Amino acid sequence: MKRWNGWGEETCDFPLRDDALAFLASRIGPGKAVQDASFEAACASLAPSRLPEHPLIDATPATRLRNALGQSLPDWLKLRFGRIGTAPDGVAFPESAQQVRELIGFAQKNGVSLIPQGGGTSVAGHLTAPGGDKPVLAVNMTRMGRLHYLDKQSQLATFGAGVLGPDLEAQLRAHGYMLGHFPQSFEYSTLGGWVVTRSSGQQSLRYGRIEQMFAGGVVETPQGRLDIPTFPASAAGTDLREIVLGSEGRMGILTEATVRVSPLPEYEAFHAVFFPDWESAEAAVRALAQSRGGLSMLRLSNPLETVTMLALAGHKRLIGLLEGWLKLRGCGEGKCMLMLGASGPRKQARAALRSAIATCRGFKGVHVGRRMGEKWKEGRFRNVYLRNAAWQHGYVIDTVETAVDWPRVALMMRAVEAAATGVLGGMGEKVHTYTHLSHLYAQGASVYTTFVYRLGGDYETDMARWKALKHAVSMAIVDNGGTISHQHGVGSDHAPYLAAEKGAAGMAAMQALFSHFDPQGIMNPGKLLPAGQAA
Repeated sequence: MKRWNGWGEETCDFPLRDDALAFLASRIGPGKAVQDASFEAACASLAPSRLPEHPLIDATPATRLRNALGQSLPDWLKLRFGRIGTAPDGVAFPESAQQVRELIGFAQKNGVSLIPQGGGTSVAGHLTAPGGDKPVLAVNMTRMGRLHYLDKQSQLATFGAGVLGPDLEAQLRAHGYMLGHFPQSFEYSTLGGWVVTRSSGQQSLRYGRIEQMFAGGVVETPQGRLDIPTFPASAAGTDLREIVLGSEGRMGILTEATVRVSPLPEYEAFHAVFFPDWESAEAAVRALAQSRGGLSMLRLSNPLETVTMLALAGHKRLIGLLEGWLKLRGCGEGKCMLMLGASGPRKQARAALRSAIATCRGFKGVHVGRRMGEKWKEGRFRNVYLRNAAWQHGYVIDTVETAVDWPRVALMMRAVEAAATGVLGGMGEKVHTYTHLSHLYAQGASVYTTFVYRLGGDYETDMARWKALKHAVSMAIVDNGGTISHQHGVGSDHAPYLAAEKGAAGMAAMQALFSHFDPQGIMNPGKLLPAGQAA
């Protein structure tokens, strides 16, 4: 069973070893564990449901609690301290588009707000129930996950939008195909969630972001059904796919999605390369991204992330030997680690890897082979379980991500890390902060920063720390010309910073679009646009 107040399955852990805990203590001080609220106490804290009875709706406290929040740090604080606040008044699990239409009609008739949800992995406040007098209904789409049709000639597959990542890939693999969309949340997130938040997978260099994969679909809106046909390309006015992508449930509920799929790769491999410093590493990955050389993944860690990943890797003796060897090759203090991968026909993929490694050597890169890359692949969906382990030892882990053009990449990285250090330093706390570039383009790169700091031990203190940190790093992003989100979406957490990116005319256009499809304002209110700014 999934954890009700943390990440992933209850039976899966990624423990922090003693040397990893010593590393954190040396950086930010020893953590002090806090006592979590019990599931029973959290259920008991929920207000009675305000929804009229309906055969599709489960209003039991346990179901409401398990579908109340996502995986953002504020969500965790509410769950761990038992301070849930406003929760959905009920949860529906539709199994067809007809039932989704029935639920929308129910909401319109009874003045109910609807929150569409998939796997509940949002880290941006997409699932937060709005306060106020309106009852709230969560619509969990995960029972709509079947492969409806596979067109092998066009390489198009149509799924129920609630299909979870592993189920999607398993259904395609049975026919010799794959989608290739692997965000870190892959095991628990859904196709519909990827589409409406503009998700990006770890191997986007080959397979593309979700906007390149999404070919068409069906959205049930309060104004009726919106059908988006599939075309290889079209010049017929506004692309309706684009108004669904990133819409975050404000227009309606995506019930069906058609995606562009690929044959299973004949060959796939991941390798690791180390560079002596950030400048040479950034120049190398920029050259690789701009060469369009057929790789499927590039992931570059800055010096602090490199140190952290090696410290958390275990195998202390082997890592020590590796670091000694790297130092002899010129990669000592300040070194940066690059993970690169290639997927596809064997001859083509291996040629891409050889070419990329040769390019890296031209920028002082030291290739350490395939073993570290394969270990990364093995644990790429397990690393997020560190959040659970860190909490148990009195630490919290949070992230922020953006994207900028190449001249601003290093500036953005330093600005975000400095903002976090400064704001928590002003509160008498240290933060261990580090960054990687997870998605690279000819034009620029995503900048993904992680923050590790100590729990204060009570809800008010820890929520105040998060709010101060979130505002400081978000303003650093805005002030340095970055997007407020490259891959996590906007939700309610990033909504206050969206206007700086879209401008007054852009915000007004979004308001008009959502009001057209949802004139009563029942669809996921408060997300994307700050509460009260759109119908």
